[in-house]
Amino acid sequence: MAAGGLLLVVSFGGQAAEKPAKKSKPAAPAASAPAAVAAAAAVPVVPPGIKADLEAGQQINGVCAACHGPLGQGGKKGEYPRIAGLSYEYLKEQLLKFKARKRINLPMFPYTLERELSDDDVVHVAAYVSQLKLDTKLPVFKEDEDALVRLQAMDKVFSVPRAEGDVDAGAKIYKTECSSCHGAQGQGKKGTPMLAGQYTQYLKRQVGLFAKGERIHDEDLKDRTQDVLNQLKTEEIRDILAYLSTLND
Repeated sequence: MAAGGLLLVVSFGGQAAEKPAKKSKPAAPAASAPAAVAAAAAVPVVPPGIKADLEAGQQINGVCAACHGPLGQGGKKGEYPRIAGLSYEYLKEQLLKFKARKRINLPMFPYTLERELSDDDVVHVAAYVSQLKLDTKLPVFKEDEDALVRLQAMDKVFSVPRAEGDVDAGAKIYKTECSSCHGAQGQGKKGTPMLAGQYTQYLKRQVGLFAKGERIHDEDLKDRTQDVLNQLKTEEIRDILAYLSTLND
């Protein structure tokens, strides 16, 4: 990780849900869920040589859907983070950390036991979720479409509400402190998550945990007081989050 970079590690969490049999056909997503494309994206997101079974990954994702939504869109306005479109490498790394108990998250504990999630399962579900693409663009309506149809169509669009703060100031701080790890437009990189299109409420909560030392922000940094999150002022973090809420992944 580049020095001074802002690294936010997405935390998974969820309610109890039974793991579906791998041969069972996954249920269709709810009509109100954001539209997504599970097929391979224009640019492959799974590294060459990785043998991932996307059908198996979709079935495994049925467990994740209880909290993160059937299409990885997250839920409860950021209580559960959006995971759709995170990089394969990042998703795999975090799931393996949960399995090894290098990251502790109580809701994730029962689902990352070896008998529930093998290393092969990690590969399959990470590959599947990394290829989910949420619909973030407003639909174009026909003149004869009624209000209900329009409302239902709008309900399928994934959107992060604009957060309070100075967007221009946040953009400058982000470019200096965060972009080296998370990308110029918050799109993330192989080992770091995208921040664009993530719930502000969730990001703010994680920043707080990192700043208090309850989560590791920079694994290479021995002195937590030197972490960029402990150097930034409350107003600066607010402005960064305001800027991130304007980005469209």
